[in-house]
Amino acid sequence: MNKRQVGNYGEERAVWFLTRKGYQILGRNYRCRQGEVDIIAKDGPYLVFIEVKYRKSGRCGDPAEAVGGTKQKRLYQAARHYLCRHGYGEEQPCRFDVVAVYGDGQVRCMEDAFGW
Repeated sequence: MNKRQVGNYGEERAVWFLTRKGYQILGRNYRCRQGEVDIIAKDGPYLVFIEVKYRKSGRCGDPAEAVGGTKQKRLYQAARHYLCRHGYGEEQPCRFDVVAVYGDGQVRCMEDAFGW
């Protein structure tokens, strides 16, 4: 598989997993000048901005470790853009989740992986 196919596989597995957990998927691959959000969903009262990370195995470290400060800042800026563009107010509770997808099909969600 090429890089794009691997990314699509990871996102499809993440959507499948999140839907089974009760998340309502609102959008995928939201792009703006500030950055990109892989998946945007509702989980109860929360609007959730989700970063998906794929690893063939856990041998090279946890996928969540790949979401460092720079990536968090871009996700935060893209989320603010999404909120403004879609008319959400300051009162909308939000969070950032990271979904780790492994080559063996395992999926793990780290809710509220980092804050505003």
